[in-house]
Amino acid sequence: MTFNEGVRGDPSRVRTSGGRRGMAIGGGLGGGGLLLVLVVMLLTGQNPVGLLGGGDGTGQDAAPGLDLRNCQTGADANARTECRMVLTADALDVYWDGAMAEQAGGSYVMPGFTIFTDAVDTGCGAATSAVGPFYCPADSSVYLDIGFFDQLETQLGAQNAPLAQMYIVAHEWGHHTQHLLGTMSSADTRDTGPTGDAVRLELQADCFAGMFIGAAATTVDPDTGETFLQEPTADQVRTALDAAAAVGDDRIQQSAGREVEPHTWTHGSAEQRTRWFTTGYGEGTLQACDTFAVGTP
Repeated sequence: MTFNEGVRGDPSRVRTSGGRRGMAIGGGLGGGGLLLVLVVMLLTGQNPVGLLGGGDGTGQDAAPGLDLRNCQTGADANARTECRMVLTADALDVYWDGAMAEQAGGSYVMPGFTIFTDAVDTGCGAATSAVGPFYCPADSSVYLDIGFFDQLETQLGAQNAPLAQMYIVAHEWGHHTQHLLGTMSSADTRDTGPTGDAVRLELQADCFAGMFIGAAATTVDPDTGETFLQEPTADQVRTALDAAAAVGDDRIQQSAGREVEPHTWTHGSAEQRTRWFTTGYGEGTLQACDTFAVGTP
């Protein structure tokens, strides 16, 4: 998916953090740590961020982060991944500000968004890159090490493409929307399996991601009056669907050399995740994304 070159981004919208040495678990990004942490999550049903422990919850780290000062335009976003994150955050803010008001009658509050390297302290505890992208409701923030996008391709088998990256970020923003709506606090995330609350919560975030991507080409940058993004091609949408399938519980268990155990699922199967993304993309409404209203999501 391509940003229109003239749209403007706000580099100050995104925080950066350099990480703290010595915290990596399971080999970190280069040694299969992501799969290890995901398997622990599947087997225990626990939030892997909380399992890591440590940290003071301030989000302040010793080392400097990425320099985003040159992430000013859509052209910058098309050229560099970190700039794509800045413009994606801006587009998500504008989209959800409108959608929350129009469809839920509520106010949108922007989440924090931190791009980090190696490790980071959050309101939910300390986390390393091995956890992958995540949302912390305790500080209403999204955290991402952009090295995950390479991991998405090398370990999980999806293409590291711009729209796949945007899907990952939009999914985490979907959790923030759930937090604002009260859905996250009312769900029992210990309820695992294909029809459990944990899976329903993740599938709804996929659906919300689909809503955003389906509307991104009509979401207008208030600074320029130009839409943030060009209409995605079928091939571009396919990269987002492939990313959604790649992080399905069944695919992750298979990639780790384990038997598929549906009763441990916390995020949904590849089929469930792509189906709900497609629902959001096609329907574009919060009502259509009510994964808690159906018998089998």
